Amino acid sequence: MHQLSCNVAFKEWAVTIRAFDRGDQILLLRKGGIHEDGRDFRVLHPEFLMYPTFEHQKPELLKEEYHEELSRVVSEAGGNGAITFGHWARVEEAIELSDQAAVDSLEPYHIWTSDYAQKRLHWKPQHPLAILLVRLYRLEEPHTLPFSQSFAGCKSWVQLPEPIRLGEVAPVMSDGDFRTRVQEVKAALKS
Repeated sequence: MHQLSCNVAFKEWAVTIRAFDRGDQILLLRKGGIHEDGRDFRVLHPEFLMYPTFEHQKPELLKEEYHEELSRVVSEAGGNGAITFGHWARVEEAIELSDQAAVDSLEPYHIWTSDYAQKRLHWKPQHPLAILLVRLYRLEEPHTLPFSQSFAGCKSWVQLPEPIRLGEVAPVMSDGDFRTRVQEVKAALKS
């Protein structure tokens, strides 16, 4: 079904990964980070570990019902210079959007404010906004690595110094529930 180990990670806000873990969200928005190769985003790896980040998470960028979760995430952050990987993911589909109305139609399907999503769309307007429909799996055992300077910076993809064994992964959502959510997102984009 999947690979046995993985040495690539995708950086995403820890609060967003929590929303994925609860089944509240199946999509990611990406335009590209300041340190991305070519400064635009590409799906370089369809399967990856989720790298929880703590930079740039702010309550004003999240819908109000996720402010308390953000406070919990921040208070639980170790600060010990280690990264704990607890999830593996697979991109089921990547959709490029350049239309404001299409991005607005996704508002019920993510934890961010409409303003944040719009700013992602309008940043670097020559590039489309990538919408990734992602299936998330919990690792059998979380794996912790010490932080490395090679992980730093505004970039989506991180090459890990060693592969992490995945063990038996468990989807956070049933196949049927995931398919239903994908259909809902696609229907919203067509309306």
